[in-house]
This record gives sequence, structure tokens and C-alpha cells, in this order.
Amino acid sequence: MSAFWNALHFLRPHWLWALLALPLLAWWWRTQRHRLNAWQGHVDPHLLRHLLVRGGRNARTGMIAAALAYALAVLALAGPSWRQGEQPLWQAQRPLVLVLDLSSRITTPDLPPSRLLQVRAKLARLLDARAGSPVALVVYADDAFTVAPMTDDAANIRLYLDELSPEIMPVDGQRADRGIAWAARLLSQADFRNGDILVLTDRADGDATTAAAAARAKGYTVSVLGLGTSAGAAYRGTDGTIGHAALDAGSLRALAAAGGGRYEPASTDDGDFAALGIAAPALDAVGVSTAPGGGKAWRDEGYWLLIPLMALALLWFRRGAALVLVGALWLPMASPARAAGVDWWQRSDQAAHAQLQRGADAYRQGDYASAEQSFTGIDTAEGQYNLGNALAKQQRYDDAVAAYDRALRLQPGMADAVANRTAVDAARKRPPSPGDGQGKPGQQGSGDQASSGAKGDASDGKKAGQQQKASPSPQDASTSPSGKPGQAQAGKSAPPQRTPPKPSPDPAAQAAADAAQRERMRAAMGKQDGQHAGKPSQNAPAVQTETAEQRERRQAVDAWLKRVPDEPGSLLKAKFRLEHDRRQKEGQ
Repeated sequence: MSAFWNALHFLRPHWLWALLALPLLAWWWRTQRHRLNAWQGHVDPHLLRHLLVRGGRNARTGMIAAALAYALAVLALAGPSWRQGEQPLWQAQRPLVLVLDLSSRITTPDLPPSRLLQVRAKLARLLDARAGSPVALVVYADDAFTVAPMTDDAANIRLYLDELSPEIMPVDGQRADRGIAWAARLLSQADFRNGDILVLTDRADGDATTAAAAARAKGYTVSVLGLGTSAGAAYRGTDGTIGHAALDAGSLRALAAAGGGRYEPASTDDGDFAALGIAAPALDAVGVSTAPGGGKAWRDEGYWLLIPLMALALLWFRRGAALVLVGALWLPMASPARAAGVDWWQRSDQAAHAQLQRGADAYRQGDYASAEQSFTGIDTAEGQYNLGNALAKQQRYDDAVAAYDRALRLQPGMADAVANRTAVDAARKRPPSPGDGQGKPGQQGSGDQASSGAKGDASDGKKAGQQQKASPSPQDASTSPSGKPGQAQAGKSAPPQRTPPKPSPDPAAQAAADAAQRERMRAAMGKQDGQHAGKPSQNAPAVQTETAEQRERRQAVDAWLKRVPDEPGSLLKAKFRLEHDRRQKEGQ
């Protein structure tokens, strides 16, 4: 108890000055009562008390109730607090666009081993320090290109750092003005009214200074990190010629001054970034901390005083308010009113949605019996559809088909129910085998991947459920209605929790279906049959076993796929070349 009194304080203590008005209000009330009593001026006081029918007790009760209500209101406004709670901090970081000079001068070795390698390492540390802050990366030579648009995921940009080199640029050059203008465009497209642009280069010209001034006029600050040394060193251009590159600090200072930012030469540590003010997430204009994560804040508990305050207010409206007052004082101490697991304070649609959510969670965890119990009693198309899914997972195919039929009666033409009913009906008509019911190891995860690999919210089950339409076979649960793997219908984030049924047929049939699916995908890659991967032909015969020829073809395809190099740099080079050609055609 002592800890409570030690922690008790008021968040807005100036409201307590209003309590000084209580004696004045009491004096005013008493004066008004004497003034309204006309008999006091005509009858002696010692006789008046025997002649009048006194209502003094009721009057004093009303006065006390009014004074108590006033005091409670003042205390609630003062914000009593005695405990802390977790509270996320406002993320108000200034966005940063990195503009890197990728001309052939970046290979100059005056910053050992080279400017490029130094820049890669420094940018990696900068991205780690600004984790969770919006950042983008732009490179330029003769023209500017976007490596990564504005994102809060710094790891997405780090993937490309080791691939940055002059070789990925379509044309060599040093147009810093285009890099700055492109960075300002990215900030504008992301709806940022202010932000930072950091140019990493060794020199700037008049056009770059003009572009920095234009960016500053839009609300963006242009800072410069100088690369190289004043002595410089020789470098080899992309055309094989030898040149000399040195740091031109004067032009870079003029560039930073025009952009309203700062200039710092590159150093081996992160002191240059700290001097530029971009080493860590910045504070916003009013000084709110923008560090990632959350913090603790004192909780305003004044709302608890509103319950007795409203109960006292009932005394002025109707009789019998004393009973209501007792009930209102008991209400905060009572546990939430629940009966049979149903919250009394929920509407029917809210209760149904909560029941659907519990069933979907149980379904994703593999507890199909609990999912069945949750879906039972939901007399909607979605509820019966999900009930059929849970029953199908337990291989109760007849009950599942009946549930799908009820869903179709409630919502005729429901595509998911039609597709899943067809798959389950085919599974129950399949002749049983000695291993029926055990399923193929690993098959469980393949069917549920669609429902757990999305956002994890209440609508994921529906998204997964729509992926059963492509084939009457329940094994093809990864194919969407359009035949494209992983595609789901968008724009339906409503409460319905749809989860796909995946009955477990006998292992032999399951293995045959898997082999047929793999073969169709490889045939789509190796032949010009025009079919999408994962969309089997309706007339294609089922492949029961993998022949020697098929196994040899599969091994050849696997070996060919392993020889495909993973080169993000080549992707960037091709992307920049296509963008450069498009701009040339459009006359930009």
C-alpha cells in the first residue's frame, strides 16, 4: 500500500487549484437558501423551526453530493496516476536519400584500397545505424537511377551494396545535378515535405549547385560527403583511358551551402556521418525521440473517477438512483460478464467474428477438432464453409460435403465452396488403400502454407481458401483460381476465415499426384506449351510413377537451375540499361 501512495501523483496538478472553489460554492449555496426562505424576515428564528416542515436533511444530502461530484471531477481532470504502461514512441525520422557517384572516378585508390570499397563499408554501417528509418539509394554517372526506393528496411538496400560499381552504369559521366534532382523526386513521390539528401562525390559543378538550390526550395536539405584526397590518384576509365581524380573541397562546400546542408570529407570512422547529423535517427521539429521501439509512460487513471461521478449525476434525474449508485460502484470490481464463453457486451456479428477467429487459429495450429467446435453453430456461408474444411481435414468427407452444401444454400455460387466440395467429393470416392489416412510426410505443410504465409491476420484463411479452385484434386492447393501460383483475390479483408481443406488420400495416390505436378512444372519450363507453371491440363492423364526418363529429365533440370548465377549486379545493369534506353526514346 505504501508503494501505491509513493507512486501516486497527478499528471495535470494545476487542476487541483479548482478545489479552492469548494468553500466559496458552499457559502454561496447557504446564502441562497437563506435568501429564498421568506419566513425568516417575519418569524423569530426560535419559533420558525417549530412551524416549518423541514427538508434540511434532503438539502444537506444534495449539497454533499454536489460537492463530492465537483471534487471527483476536479481530481479526474488532474490526471491521477500510480502506474506505468508500455507506449510506442512516435516514429518521426527525417527521410534520407543517398546519392552515390558511380562514375569511373569512384575507383580511384587515394582512399585505400579504393574509394568504392570505402564507400561500401561506410554505407553498410550507416544503414545499420539508421535501422527502421526511411532511406533510399540513388546512383548516378551520366544519368541517375534508383537502386532502392524509399523504404524502412535497410537490409533491402544492403543486398545491393557489394554490386555497386561503374560497370553497372549505362554511360560514364558525372552529372551530380541529375542525381540530386532524382533524389528530390523520390522524396516528393513519397509525400515527404522535408528530408535529407546526402551526395557522395569528389567534385561538383554549377549545374549541381543549381539543382541543390532547387531541392532546398522544396524543403529538402542537401549535404555532401567528400570522397578522396586533395592529392588524388590516377584511375582507369571505363573506356580504358587513364585520368587523375582529386577531391575538390571548394566546389563541394558551395554545393552544400546551396542545399542548406553541411560538408564533411570522408573519414575512416563514422565521425563524418555524425558531423553531418545523419548517423542516427534524428529528432523531429518538436524534439520527440524517434529511436526504434517503445518506452514507458505514466498512465492517466482519471477515467476510473468518472464511474462514481456519473452515478452521482443520476441523483438529479430519477428516483431510485441510490440503487443505481451501488451497482455503478460495484461494476469496476466485477469481472467481465461472460456466459458460456460469450461476451455479453458484444453484438451478434462481433461474437460470430470472434468465433471464426478462434476456429481459424485452431485450424492453422492443426487442432481440427477444436476448429470444428468453433465453426459449429455459425449459421453463415463462411461458417459452414470453414466447418467443412475442418471436417475434411479429419477425413470426415461425408460431413464435410454436407457442410459445403449448407454453405452453398446460404450463398449460391460460392466459388471456394464449389471447388472444395469437388475436391473432397473426389477424395471420398477414391478407393481406400492399406495406408489411407496416414498421409504423406511433409504434405501437411504444403497445403497450409497458403494460409500461414500471408499476413497472419483474420483474412488469411479466406485468401488460402480461394486457392483450391484450380484443380479438382485436393493436392493442388497451391494453385490460385487464375492458375498462377500464390495468387489470391484482393480487396476482401473482411471477417470470413476461410481455410482450405486438404484431405489426406492414400500415400500412393499422393505420391503420384506430386510427381505429376512436378513433371508438369518442369515441362512448362522446358517446352513451349503456353501453360503456366502449376496449372495442369484438364485432359492430361495422371502419372502414377516416375519413369527413368522422367527422373533423368528432372536431374538435368535441377543441374541446369544450379548453374544459373545469382548476380544482383547483372540485374541492376540490365535494369539501368532498359531505363536509359527508354529515356532516350522519350527524349528525356
